[in-house]
Amino acid sequence: MKTQGFMLLIGIILGWAGPSLAQLEVSKIPETIELKEKDGGCLDGSPWSSSSLSEKGKVQVLFYVDPDEKDANTKFEDELKVKADDEGYEFDSVAVINMAATWKPNWIISSILEGKQKKFPDTLYLKDLKKVLVSKWSLKDDAYNVVIFDKSGKVVFLKSGVLSAEEMESAYSTIKENM
Repeated sequence: MKTQGFMLLIGIILGWAGPSLAQLEVSKIPETIELKEKDGGCLDGSPWSSSSLSEKGKVQVLFYVDPDEKDANTKFEDELKVKADDEGYEFDSVAVINMAATWKPNWIISSILEGKQKKFPDTLYLKDLKKVLVSKWSLKDDAYNVVIFDKSGKVVFLKSGVLSAEEMESAYSTIKENM
């Protein structure tokens, strides 16, 4: 009887740990996730699905950002904009804000995001209210994550934290090669 109880406990633990063990892997299409209702979504309240990352047939650059770390990769963002404007790089960008990673009130962050959406209409801004991408894709919490997807939705670049000069060059090359 003790063995059955122990095995049940192990099964429960593994069942709970299973989803959190999923993670993004380079060269693989990740598990589809949705941000909707209490989990977050688009600024207008509509749901968002990661399946949309492969629907447009374009390279997608996804930024998953703790609002307290928003300036961690400013140089990368600025250079990426120049490459898009001046060098013809073609990609879509998605900025997912990890709203649960900060002490700042959601209404203030939402207001800032609405302003950014107007200023940068080509970037899709999303709210992750419950750290869904942390738990489902194992993106680093309380950090600035950059994920690049190819046209088919496969992960081709992944970095958490501040990108070094070499990592920025690798990201730019990855985008160019996959356009």
